[in-house]
Amino acid sequence: MTSDHSAVLGAVPDNLFVAGRWRASSSGATLDVRDPSTGEIVKSIADATPADGMAALDAADAASATWAGVPARERGELLRRAFDMLQERKEEFALVMSIEMGKPIAEARGEVAYGGEFLRWFSEEATRVQGRYGPNPEGTGRMVVSQHPVGPCFLITPWNFPLAMATRKIAPALAAGCTVVIKPAALTPLTTLLFAKLLQDAGLPDGVVNVVTTSTSSALSSPIIGDPRLRKLSFTGSTSVGQKLLAQAAQNVLRTSMELGGNAPFVVFDDADLDKAVDGAIAAKFRNIGQACTAANRFIVHRSIVDAFTRRVTERVNGFNVGRGTEPDVSIGPLIDDDAVAKNEALVADAVSRGAGLVTGGNRIDRAGSFFAPTVLTDITAGSDILREEIFGPVVAIVPFDTEDEAVALANNTEYGLVSYVYTESLSRGQRMIDRLATGMMGLNVGVVSNAAAPFGGWKMSGLGREGGAEGIHEYLQTKYTLTASHFG
Repeated sequence: MTSDHSAVLGAVPDNLFVAGRWRASSSGATLDVRDPSTGEIVKSIADATPADGMAALDAADAASATWAGVPARERGELLRRAFDMLQERKEEFALVMSIEMGKPIAEARGEVAYGGEFLRWFSEEATRVQGRYGPNPEGTGRMVVSQHPVGPCFLITPWNFPLAMATRKIAPALAAGCTVVIKPAALTPLTTLLFAKLLQDAGLPDGVVNVVTTSTSSALSSPIIGDPRLRKLSFTGSTSVGQKLLAQAAQNVLRTSMELGGNAPFVVFDDADLDKAVDGAIAAKFRNIGQACTAANRFIVHRSIVDAFTRRVTERVNGFNVGRGTEPDVSIGPLIDDDAVAKNEALVADAVSRGAGLVTGGNRIDRAGSFFAPTVLTDITAGSDILREEIFGPVVAIVPFDTEDEAVALANNTEYGLVSYVYTESLSRGQRMIDRLATGMMGLNVGVVSNAAAPFGGWKMSGLGREGGAEGIHEYLQTKYTLTASHFG
């Protein structure tokens, strides 16, 4: 990249965004944001206190009724302006994401395109919220079913997709007529701050979106969730944290959307097109350096083709260019921090100790930053931690199978149910897998399923609710039924 990093980072606000104003933390404290490629601090920003969080909720509550009364067309046009402005500034956003999260710049550009689609999609969905009207069965009145904004929302986003996770939550909330407080992850808050500035430039009214960045997530979040003015909680992150938030949300019976952990199976049958399967495997595993809830975790491959599949995947993996994401031609960047590296080391070591074969990689790369070598493991045995835990790193874990029933049992042998991937040239088998695999999403002969026009979400311990698609806006709406008399007067 030839861009001036300091100039781009200098354009990112370093304060909280509350009631339309950029303000310092009430304590004056700051938190440091680091580049995982180098470990160096790239920017210091305001570190919000619980009082700051409540000020943000105050602002969202104060703006709630007015924003709900704004015509849907106007709300949609604001989102469309934001979409257009994002396209104009895509290089700036991509560079900020690559710096703070480490993803290769090409993938960061892809995230700008993907994240922007939520703005465009929900700008269109804003005017499509519908109800029902008709006589009741008894003929004594008319039934009116209408949809209304749920009210102020608290949105908690993860570090791995800093823009897309923000737009995926903010866009439907605004389209539905809700105001929001958003808390981005402390590891990657800069993109959300920059996006809030873009919304402000697009004409967003004061208080409709409020951003609080903090190093003390629980302390800030608890009083917001406990306040009766809050009516909606949306969280993307680990299942363990999601369970705690659900318990807190139960006290005020909040509407909740939870996009939690994954343990995606990638099933390759003996009749699969092997070239397509390998391409899909690389996309499903190594997108975002493997740090995605949709990343393929367990590669369940028919025994008759497992050696050929392993060989081809390993050739591709050994050809990766590992380096700082902002550098040209880099395909694998760093993991988010040293804890992530340690987790990948431990999962690989456990699998090898139980008999897995280490084909390539498996180690921390000896250089500045949090780099882990792209890895291929074969013959993973039952009981290995890597089959139960979400890897969140560049590790391919291969398990052979013999029969379709065995493949299904292996794929479903997890508490999670976010997404699955299946490669087969048999139409009937593909249909059976749609019916038999217990996941909320599935890629059939494709390795990437995410799309703003599709409902994103999982089954079992992978969460509640859906983001994106026609379903996404309904997570921010509540239904009212009115019975009117047949005759007035």
